[in-house]
Amino acid sequence: MRLFAAVLPPDEAIRELASVVHMLERLPGADGLRWTARPGWHFTLAFYGEVDEEVVPDLSERLARAARRTEPFRLSLYRGGRFGGRALWVGATGDAAAMGLLADRAESAGRKAGVEMGEHRHYRPHLTLARGGRGAADFRPYVAALDVFAGREWTVGQLSLVRSRLPRSGVPGEQPRYETVDRWGLGTDG
Repeated sequence: MRLFAAVLPPDEAIRELASVVHMLERLPGADGLRWTARPGWHFTLAFYGEVDEEVVPDLSERLARAARRTEPFRLSLYRGGRFGGRALWVGATGDAAAMGLLADRAESAGRKAGVEMGEHRHYRPHLTLARGGRGAADFRPYVAALDVFAGREWTVGQLSLVRSRLPRSGVPGEQPRYETVDRWGLGTDG
């Protein structure tokens, strides 16, 4: 199964972001972008890719341990940026050090469970809003519009293991489906 560890923003933060994205979707050229649907709005901490089902219990135990060792922390959606012409994202502000530590622990959990993780990269919290269509997109107007965005702060209290099911129908615009496999409270035993 295709898995990743994530922080899922609360409903209030998603609603707040949705109103901003609605405005972005009305900018010139927005119809040429592939917008991420609300169920896809998350902060990926560690991407595991295809994981054999027999590895999942060990991975889950290691993620539970990582969650217990990480205290809840404050975060808010903040501003935006782009990865060249490939993706538009909204960032985060707050306790970035705690978010980075949780990402490192989620990556380490995967490695110790035997998941092939590839090269370690410095964690940069981002939530993908849109991807370019064919070729590179000019995200500069969208980044400029996000420059004033600052969402309300919330407490990150959970680490989630999420399964993604990629589209198979071939229908243009079909989005991946996400299912939370498990979740653990931060700094707790449950």
